[in-house]
Amino acid sequence: MVDRNNPMSENNHEPQFDSLAPLYEDMANWPFRKEIEIPAVLTRLGDLCGLRILDFGCGSGHYSRLLKAKGAERVVGYDVAGGMLHYALEREAQERRGIEYASDLRGFESQFDLVLGVYVLPYAATREQLSAMVRSMVALLRPGGRLLTLPLNPAYAPQADYYAPYGFRLTTATPHQEGSEVHLHLPVGDRHVDITAWYWSRETLTRTLQQSGLSEIQWHAPHPPNPASASPSLDAYLQRPHTMLVDSYYHGSH
Repeated sequence: MVDRNNPMSENNHEPQFDSLAPLYEDMANWPFRKEIEIPAVLTRLGDLCGLRILDFGCGSGHYSRLLKAKGAERVVGYDVAGGMLHYALEREAQERRGIEYASDLRGFESQFDLVLGVYVLPYAATREQLSAMVRSMVALLRPGGRLLTLPLNPAYAPQADYYAPYGFRLTTATPHQEGSEVHLHLPVGDRHVDITAWYWSRETLTRTLQQSGLSEIQWHAPHPPNPASASPSLDAYLQRPHTMLVDSYYHGSH
């Protein structure tokens, strides 16, 4: 049974991430993220002034800090990985940006104009867990609220070394097979960390969003605001990015 107050805990993924906060902070400066993903997300989100935003799966808090810096009225970062949350809380204690962090969603229902979920849907191991995670995000939205999430690109490049020039590798025994494991290999010093994710097709992801009450669903490939400014070394990534931006709205009532 999925705990709706702690929906990311069902897969017990937090041990995968507990020690990775410094790496995740460093990854924000990797060229594909700094030049493509992060600008694409912020451009897609648009004007954040006065908005109440929950960063679902906030990790080390990088996006939470960006959202606050862009004018959001209230930012709450949610995660269940204790090491990640500890890092984010320490940064907040030092910088005092006014960001809240939580490992439990109780009390946050129907409060937010926007929920941002970066790289969280791939960690649902079953369709039931995928549905539960999306429902948990929708439950946080006020009527008229918006969800922007970044799943694994259903058309990611299956060649194991395709993304190696960008700092990581994706491997799987069954490329593009529904519900199959995909392994993300990240460098940590002189070793590599293997993070397990799961593949979900565009049809499954879209249907899950719809069944959770979301509409106006749009898929966007990540592109920098000024494509001409991107380094030529990122061309292959732009052709087959490993993630997509999926935008949707909640017009129901809880």
